[in-house]
Amino acid sequence: MPSLERIRDAARVLDGVAALTPMESSRYLSEVVGVPVHLKCENLQRTGSYKIRGAYNRLSRLSPEERARGVVAASAGNHAQGVAFAARSLGIAATIFMPIGVPLPKLAATRDYGARVELFGHVVDETFQAAADFAERTGAVLIPPFDHPDVIAGQGTVGLEILDAVPDVDTIVVPIGGGGLVSGIAAAVAQAAAGRVHVVGVQAENAAAFPPSLAAGGVRTVRTTPTIADGIAVATPGRITFEIVSSLVDEVVTVTDDETASALLVLLERAKLVVEPAGAVGVAALLSGKVKPAGKTVVVLSGGNIDPLMMERVISRGLVASDRYLTLRIGLPDRPGQLAVVSGLIAEVNANVVEVLHTRHGNGMPIGEVQIDISVETRGATHRDQVIARLEASGYSPRVIVV
Repeated sequence: MPSLERIRDAARVLDGVAALTPMESSRYLSEVVGVPVHLKCENLQRTGSYKIRGAYNRLSRLSPEERARGVVAASAGNHAQGVAFAARSLGIAATIFMPIGVPLPKLAATRDYGARVELFGHVVDETFQAAADFAERTGAVLIPPFDHPDVIAGQGTVGLEILDAVPDVDTIVVPIGGGGLVSGIAAAVAQAAAGRVHVVGVQAENAAAFPPSLAAGGVRTVRTTPTIADGIAVATPGRITFEIVSSLVDEVVTVTDDETASALLVLLERAKLVVEPAGAVGVAALLSGKVKPAGKTVVVLSGGNIDPLMMERVISRGLVASDRYLTLRIGLPDRPGQLAVVSGLIAEVNANVVEVLHTRHGNGMPIGEVQIDISVETRGATHRDQVIARLEASGYSPRVIVV
């Protein structure tokens, strides 16, 4: 575990490099969970995430001989940008391995920071191995994304800033991938606040390696499945970070993709903040009741680097998960005016039709009948049920479909 002095030294190194990100209070979240809630906005950090802290702190410690050899890293996005930015700032050549199919905005940003980018592998493990092979072959210094004391100390500066902004914080909720951020924050507050702060980690349900590792008492690798929170999709915890998490983090919970999408939507609408799915899992844990905070609470929004196409999909998923977007499949007699009748019934309960798909060729459809998929914007679960009930009362048999 990095000492408090080591974390404070990292803060001095980062002064003028990493931004002092805002601490925003959230009236909406405070009302939902019943305690004051604040948001630590690392989504507004330079390069779009907290990763610049650990990357710059690690690179700043390299010897002149190590700097001359250059650095290499592997990442699907945020760590790549942090290392690229830090390397350019310190005059170090950087090679970044990224997976094939990485979102174009993250690829472009990493290149814009001056790094040479190599695309390799379809999963992050393959990309990490390629970076390690490159380091072995060329002598470049491999910069790990989380499992290094200098990286953890850099991320721990977030904890110091939380204590400065909210000295009487009782609970801190932190996203977890490999564990670097939560380890740094937990180490900082355990030493600076005498262990009085309750630290909670949050993982994506489809890529949650810490709960089984903690249960087993040692690092375990899990099989991950696709998740919108790809920034924290890590199959194996770090060995250093596991020791810190097991000692200092009070609990680790998981959230679903639907819960994360709903949280991202809340942050957009209520806080006017653009946050990537991985950065929103802490808010998802509050809204879903997976975390029941005691006292003044800070949720870390760890990043804001979201591909616009992904944002469109996540917003749609969040609307569906919040019962605010409903698609119904309805069979109708094949005669003029039927669509107008259905639309009129929906209008009677003040719902808004967004899209209609019409076909005569569905499997199993009787001759003389058509099928429509009608997408409707609603105000929540109660309004959704009113729409369905109104159609059923008029003799229709609407079926909710997932799109």
